[in-house]
Amino acid sequence: MSIAAVFSDFGGKINSVDFHRTEDLLVTASEEDSVRFYNIATATLLKTTHHKKHGADRICFTHHPSSVICSSTHNLDESLRYLSMFDNRCLRYFKGHKEKVVSLCMSPINDSFMSGSLDHSVRIWDLRVNSCQGILRLRGRPTVAYDQQGLVFAVAMEGGAIKLFDSRSYDKGPFDTFFVGGDTAEVSDIKFSNDGKSMLLTTTHNNIYVLDAYGGEKRCGFSLEPSPNVAIEATFTPDGQYVVSGSGDGTLHAWSMNMRNEVACWNSHIGVATCLKWARRRAMFVAASSVLTFWIPDNTKFSLNSGNTEPDAGI
Repeated sequence: MSIAAVFSDFGGKINSVDFHRTEDLLVTASEEDSVRFYNIATATLLKTTHHKKHGADRICFTHHPSSVICSSTHNLDESLRYLSMFDNRCLRYFKGHKEKVVSLCMSPINDSFMSGSLDHSVRIWDLRVNSCQGILRLRGRPTVAYDQQGLVFAVAMEGGAIKLFDSRSYDKGPFDTFFVGGDTAEVSDIKFSNDGKSMLLTTTHNNIYVLDAYGGEKRCGFSLEPSPNVAIEATFTPDGQYVVSGSGDGTLHAWSMNMRNEVACWNSHIGVATCLKWARRRAMFVAASSVLTFWIPDNTKFSLNSGNTEPDAGI
C-alpha cells in the first residue's frame, strides 16, 4: 500500500473518521471544530462545516449519505447532534449524557445508534425521536460496536470485560461475557469483522487483540509502540484476513490473521496515526493524525507475468 492523496489543511488533530456503508464517502471530525466530507473515489473534499458552539469529536454516518451523528466537545448538555451536511442544519439534539461521548456507532439495519460516555453509561437512541430508548450503567470507560448484521452489539468496559447483547432484547442483559486475559487496560476501540466471526479490540496500553466473536477465545494479539495520551486505532480488511494499525513510533503495520505474524510495515509520514479505517467497498484505507492520508495498492509492487498483472506476496 502507498499514499495516494494527502489533506494537510486541518488546524488540529483529527478526532474520528467514518466511511458510508454504500456510497464512496468519508466524513471526518477534528479538534478545530470542523466536519469535512470527502469523495473517496476521486479523493476530493466536497464540503467543510464548522461547529464552534459544540465542537466535533466522535462522528458516524447515518444511512443517508448526507447525514451524520456527531458528538460534542463543548456544551455537553447537547452531547449528540444529528446533522444534515446537505444544508448544514442540526436536525435533532440527543440529550442525556453528562460527560464526554467516547464511542459512537450506527446500527447497520435500522435507525438505532449507540453512544458510550465517560459518565459510565451506554445509551441507545433512535434517530426519529429525541428521547433515549435505553440505558446501560457500566463501570469504567465504555466502548460500543454493532456486528455487521445489526443483531448483536458488544460493550467493552473496565477490567477487560466484553459483554454481548441481543440488540432486540438488550434490556434482558448480556447473553455472553468475555474477558481478555492478562490485560485489564480499558478498551479504546472495538470492531467486528464483516463476516461477524471475529472482534478486534484496541486497548489504552496499545495492545491489539482479535477474539473469536462466538466463544471469546483470543485468536491472536499484537503489541505496539507506546503513544502517551494518544489512543491508537486498528481496522480489519474487508475479508477479515488482515489487521492494519498505527503505532506510537509513527509506523503502520499489517498482520495476517491466519499466519499470526506481521506481513507489512510502512512509514505513516504523518506521525502517530490516531484514526485508521478500511473502506468497506474499496481496496483502500485512511490514516489520520492532524493530516489525512488515503492509502491504496502500490502499483510499483505489481509485476507483469505472461501478460497478466499479479501482486507480489503480502497484503
